[in-house]
Amino acid sequence: MALQTQPGTRPGRGTAPGTAVVPRARTNTFSALLHRHPRLRLAGLLTAPAGWLVLVYVAALAALLITALWTVDTFTGKVTQSWTLANVVQVVTDPVYQIITLRTLWIALAVTVIDMVIALPISFFIAKVATERWQKLLVVAVLMPLWASYLVKAYAWRNVLAEGGLLEWLGTPLGLHSPGYSETAVILTLSYIWLPYMILPIHAGFERVPDSLLEASGDLGAKPWTTMRLVMLPILVPSIIAGTIFTFSLSLGDYITAQIVGGTTQMLGTVVYANVGAANNLPFASAVSLIPIAIVMIYLFVVRRTGALENL
Repeated sequence: MALQTQPGTRPGRGTAPGTAVVPRARTNTFSALLHRHPRLRLAGLLTAPAGWLVLVYVAALAALLITALWTVDTFTGKVTQSWTLANVVQVVTDPVYQIITLRTLWIALAVTVIDMVIALPISFFIAKVATERWQKLLVVAVLMPLWASYLVKAYAWRNVLAEGGLLEWLGTPLGLHSPGYSETAVILTLSYIWLPYMILPIHAGFERVPDSLLEASGDLGAKPWTTMRLVMLPILVPSIIAGTIFTFSLSLGDYITAQIVGGTTQMLGTVVYANVGAANNLPFASAVSLIPIAIVMIYLFVVRRTGALENL
């Protein structure tokens, strides 16, 4: 009598005659389920980071908003959970904080424009003019400032801008003087610190522009500036916006540079720092910190309406 085996199985080595053959182990049910449902796999991958984002970012913003509605007991100096809009109303209506808000917005816009003007030619040279070897070296040169500490770079600029410092020494023969510790010093320092965050996305945008497109523009008689304005800039808009998001938002919330080289210059970040530290008024500091958050959200909403973020 011949030994019958089930389909898809074969007798193993050393199987005794007349012994039933055990079928192969079936594929794990959970693995098969994931294989059949790609969305389930995606949900499994994103659940942990999305949950962490909700916990750390969204929950922190909610706690910030709630804290802004609390008060500080004038007798004990402790935060009391008495609901009020007084902090938010004071920040919005007080002329002092209106001036500080406008100054912070001006500094952030100035830093963004300066970095964009500097980053465009540098990125173009790296992506379209430099040889392959020099491209790698120049990209490393752009990234090198990011390896240094933020404080080291800020204090280095403090020495450059000081009276009798490097900037004044270089400008004296030309009749120029150092701006000293002022609002201009804050703009110069922040422009230097955040410049790599503008160069990198714009450089990536230039790399996506095909060389054949530039050659076709030249063959049709377009001058270099016309090619840059009508051919390259429309393609670079998403990359430029990505860079402005970095520089604008980082400058808007900065307070360390203003303390190191700003002299008496006050920004929203310095007001928050002062109320968290010396004044110990956490509700008011939370109310002030809502202003840059609101400005960034409005900016992102406007950018999203333009459709530029869809091409990033």
